[in-house]
Amino acid sequence: MEKVQILVLCNNAEILPIVMRLIDTNPDWQATGAADEEQGLSLFNQRPFDLVLLGSGMDQATEHRLTPVCIAINPEVKFVQHYGGGSGLLKAEILGALG
Repeated sequence: MEKVQILVLCNNAEILPIVMRLIDTNPDWQATGAADEEQGLSLFNQRPFDLVLLGSGMDQATEHRLTPVCIAINPEVKFVQHYGGGSGLLKAEILGALG
């Protein structure tokens, strides 16, 4: 089984590696980080992602700009907003989005 590919968008340099590390503790998930919207779109165009996780510094306007572009590339992509709350909440949010 292939790992679920998760693109983590977070412009907080201290938080991004923490969220990625938490995601990567699940053997079925693989996180790739992007520090801004432009880098995130570049990565999304280069390879497939199953889920886009919007973290610190990424607001609803960012999601509204990214969603149609990402869906045009992968109609099955899911989006999750995560702004803190610990590893249990992060896991629940991801599992909920993946359904």
